Amino acid sequence: MKNTIAIMGATGHIGMILTEELLKKGHKVHAIGRDKEKLQKLKEKGAQIFISSFEDANALTEAFKGCNAVFSFIPPAMDVEDFTAYQDKVGEAIKKAIMNNKITHVINLSSIGAELDTGTGPIKGLHRHEKRLNEIPQINVLHFRAGFFMENLMRAIPLIKGMGIIGTPIKSDLQIPMIATRDIGKKIAEQFDTLSFKGQTIFDFIGPKAITMTEASTIIAKSIGKPDLKYIQFAYEDAERGMIGMGMQPKSAKMMIEMHKAFNEGKIHTTQQIKSDNHGSTTIDEFGKIFAQKFRMETPEHAARH
Repeated sequence: MKNTIAIMGATGHIGMILTEELLKKGHKVHAIGRDKEKLQKLKEKGAQIFISSFEDANALTEAFKGCNAVFSFIPPAMDVEDFTAYQDKVGEAIKKAIMNNKITHVINLSSIGAELDTGTGPIKGLHRHEKRLNEIPQINVLHFRAGFFMENLMRAIPLIKGMGIIGTPIKSDLQIPMIATRDIGKKIAEQFDTLSFKGQTIFDFIGPKAITMTEASTIIAKSIGKPDLKYIQFAYEDAERGMIGMGMQPKSAKMMIEMHKAFNEGKIHTTQQIKSDNHGSTTIDEFGKIFAQKFRMETPEHAARH
């Protein structure tokens, strides 16, 4: 049986892969996002597109119309003044649109650590959203708790180019369950293909193995031809000032620091045993090649040639 599935954030790292995979499998897709150019490319592949703000319950209700399943996604928006309020506004809009259309199946992108209600920065908003969706009567919802995105490492590109370092507030030797977003998109597509999940389900998903920031940085450094590049653990205060200096709102910067502390202090469990079906296949070495391509794309020389 083929389904009609609404994909929020269809133009992002996960949403693009997810949309393309579902179209290949013969499902109908309502691709929802704000990037008109990327949405047009998905339309050419067979998706029905919707340009919508995720805070607009009426627009989401229209985008979900005719669907039997929804990919629920609260995007990062660290430039908003109050990210907590933004998360809850988007979450309430999603809940209302799901209920308005009597959607039966939802896969909700969540995170490791979402079982905790305090002390985890922006992950707290995902905890609240899990509870919010669980309140919908007769809903089958799968909370997809993903590990640390490998793509988060791409935030280091300006640092590498500007200061010749890779750094975050995360401990250099902390084992982190990193996962590539393309693996997430493909795994969620498998779940939508069968819609076999019932009731309220938790699905943890991480990469092939946990890896430290030092190990990841070493691989990335080699992939971009800068083998002497070193990982530096930033002091929380310095990292917070740096985030604000790059345009992040002060409240959001504090939330990010709280999340980093939760990792460093073991509040967010990063070494739990997860069965083999819940592991992606992309290794950090393979991701290094993806990082290198992105790094080259953002060099002034490349931009000048294109």
